[in-house]
Amino acid sequence: MRRVVVTGIGMINAVGQNCRDSFKAITEGHCGVKRISSFDVSEFPVKIAAEITDFDPTSIMDAKEVKKADRFIQLGIKASIEAMQDSGLVDSQNRLIDGVLPELFGVSSGSGIGGLPNIEANSVVNAQRGPRRITPFFIPSALVNMLGGFTSILFGIKGPNLASVTACAAGTHAIIEASKTIMLSGAERMLVVAAESAICGVGIGGFAAMKALCDRNDEPLKASRPFDAERSGFVMGEGAAALVLEDYDLAKKRGATIYAEIIGFGESGDANHITTPAPEGEGAFRAMQAALKMANCPIDYVNAHGTSTKYNDLYETIALKHAFGGKDKVPPVSSTKGQIGHCLGAAGGLEAIISILAIKEGILPPTINQETNDPECDLDYIPNEARKANVNATMSNSFGFGGTNGVIIFKAV
Repeated sequence: MRRVVVTGIGMINAVGQNCRDSFKAITEGHCGVKRISSFDVSEFPVKIAAEITDFDPTSIMDAKEVKKADRFIQLGIKASIEAMQDSGLVDSQNRLIDGVLPELFGVSSGSGIGGLPNIEANSVVNAQRGPRRITPFFIPSALVNMLGGFTSILFGIKGPNLASVTACAAGTHAIIEASKTIMLSGAERMLVVAAESAICGVGIGGFAAMKALCDRNDEPLKASRPFDAERSGFVMGEGAAALVLEDYDLAKKRGATIYAEIIGFGESGDANHITTPAPEGEGAFRAMQAALKMANCPIDYVNAHGTSTKYNDLYETIALKHAFGGKDKVPPVSSTKGQIGHCLGAAGGLEAIISILAIKEGILPPTINQETNDPECDLDYIPNEARKANVNATMSNSFGFGGTNGVIIFKAV
């Protein structure tokens, strides 16, 4: 099978609008959680999120096109432009350069919910003003796969166009699907884009009704605290990540910058509960085990799913111990959701890039808000401060509602 490497990256989140600024802020422990400003939260039990407050979509899209695309698509396009330009495969007009065959270049997109704000807004229009007042752009802007549709049109990409809709594992599954496509010669190159923007009334209200969100409204900077004894739920985030994956031989031939190679991945299902992970992380363990077996390489850092919820953090800790053969054999672990929130379907893409940059920069990002030890969560979570290290291989974990799990391993080339 073909070797698959990463040759372009891009991201946007609550602490940065590109990879450089984002990774710097994350490793410095900056937190993007604040009071929600995009709608009135006075009646909501949860009033905080890791919101992107200074993004102007007209900086990367025509104003007419902005009206046709939900915010998750706009964020995805922003990240995709950065990744494609970083790869050197497009010109200044974002069209593929000579010699890059569009039919052998595909897209693999991922999102957990898609255009939820648009669904909310048009439902209100339908109820209050009638069906004839619904915008004709509603459905195309809300569908998850339109993330790949918009980006493929922008760059003129005509290869396989795939979409993963697997809750909080969608970004990781999108990378895995793209990797498989290249490995099995379905394409030479793939653009992976994962995006989510569900910070709206029904998004916050719905997750709050499940008791999944942290309601530490008076201390937003300390609300998300993965693996800490005082954790009380996740904080919603929004953002997007994009990666250009390429056949290794093609990348080497053109002299591309290679960030990392994808050397292992694993997928599993819990078959346990619609929202709660399988006891002791049994499903997560099997996904990790499969990825580690495929990679057959020592791991220097794990970017955990680490949601700051009671059972995810506990069961992921247990699963890590089983996967690596004991507590003392687990490498340093951190969750970066304390900094950027839980970006749902975009989380796996963002955390993959963070894992790749840990290799490139030799810095392990911290788990912030580590203040009170949980005796059951007893690994090295890189508490509060980043750590310099020689990093050769990293693992990124993603687990979603419905018991869907994805794990991916990157290695320096």
